[in-house]
Amino acid sequence: MNDKRLPLTVIGGYLGAGKTTLINKLLTDPQGQRLMVLVNDFGAINIDAALLESADEDTLTLTNGCVCCTMGADLFMAIADVLDRNPRPDHLIIEASGVADPSKIAAAAKAEKDMQYGGIITVVDAENFPKLLDDPMIGAQIKTQTTCADLLLVSKTDSIPAALQAQLSTLSGAEQLLADQVQTVADLLITPWDRPVSAPFARPHPDYVHWSATAGPQFSRDGLRALLATRPPGLFRLKGFVCGDDGRGFLVQGVGSSVSLSRIDQPAQTSLVGIGLKGRVTKADCDQWWSTP
Repeated sequence: MNDKRLPLTVIGGYLGAGKTTLINKLLTDPQGQRLMVLVNDFGAINIDAALLESADEDTLTLTNGCVCCTMGADLFMAIADVLDRNPRPDHLIIEASGVADPSKIAAAAKAEKDMQYGGIITVVDAENFPKLLDDPMIGAQIKTQTTCADLLLVSKTDSIPAALQAQLSTLSGAEQLLADQVQTVADLLITPWDRPVSAPFARPHPDYVHWSATAGPQFSRDGLRALLATRPPGLFRLKGFVCGDDGRGFLVQGVGSSVSLSRIDQPAQTSLVGIGLKGRVTKADCDQWWSTP
């Protein structure tokens, strides 16, 4: 008899690790599955216009049968809405926030009789993981996200360094794969995992400062690069859209000490968000930095 329960897979990983990149791959190539994806926001979801069937404030509907929704504050209410859909999706994927314990979200599969545990995939940032793990304020968080994983996808590297591979092996027995070499990500989701849901860890995560800017001058590439180079060091994650001075805009992606710029169509307005640890950066620091280009 076929199992009619809806599989739930959680994608975890720290800020800027590459979770959204993985979500984009899943939505673009679902391998015939009707995927339902719950994310924190649509800002970084890159959907090919040819795939987009319709969109409203909370939902993207794709021509390949997939649906992407923003995740509200009430996880169980969001899951109930998914279970009530007709037709019901083949697989539910939840993108955990960068500071969340994925096992707490995955525990919902155990609590809901109509759901089946579909595993935790944690994305590991090869460039920043060792330093993050050693950080006294967030090391426990990073460890939790790693030890609860059923699969570790290592991003931002062409090969997994031996030292990182050994470090990850001490924390988890999960298989380690290169995120960029996963050609068909959806294949990882077809067969539900057999292992039980990890017990959520009781460790609280530290407090974070959230900052945003929706205004600012129009920048040249060099001018914006110069400003980004002086951003507050405690602003660990930075992403969004910035208006350019030549009729085109910039997609900004910053993680730790690295930052990248990509040219995009001119956005309607600048929209930039950042996050950092409380005690290492303040909103005032960020406002002062952004207001003095």
